[in-house]
Amino acid sequence: MKLLGFDYPDELYYWLERDMWARRLDSGLVQVGITAFGVQISGAFFMCRPKPTDTELAQGQTVAVVELNKSVVTVKTPVSGIVREVNPLLADAPELIEQEPYGKGWLVMIEPTRWETDLALLHHGAALPEAATTRMKLENMDFSEGKA
Repeated sequence: MKLLGFDYPDELYYWLERDMWARRLDSGLVQVGITAFGVQISGAFFMCRPKPTDTELAQGQTVAVVELNKSVVTVKTPVSGIVREVNPLLADAPELIEQEPYGKGWLVMIEPTRWETDLALLHHGAALPEAATTRMKLENMDFSEGKA
């Protein structure tokens, strides 16, 4: 679905507070990335350094460090678990996060350890439009035609 000009694919779960998404794969792993809105408010990505494989994380802990236009920031994981894979493309092409946030720009694959518990903070389905729109409006952006 599109909300205020930003894509929010229906199959994903969103941690709107941190502008992150999670995709549960058939393998049981959870693919994690930054939402298109999160990319928009962050600016250009010049570096992405995800946590290494086998790192165990709780929801809200740092899953990656990214370098933006004028800052280095931490990215928080929307789900608890063990990092099983990092996106190898981001080492040489961190701009993929901007170009394909829901495709080639994913950050890590996590083996979830508290999926059912973590879902309490994630939005999906019918609850998403109102919550996402409220979150985006907190940034005081101009969402008029062509300015989002």
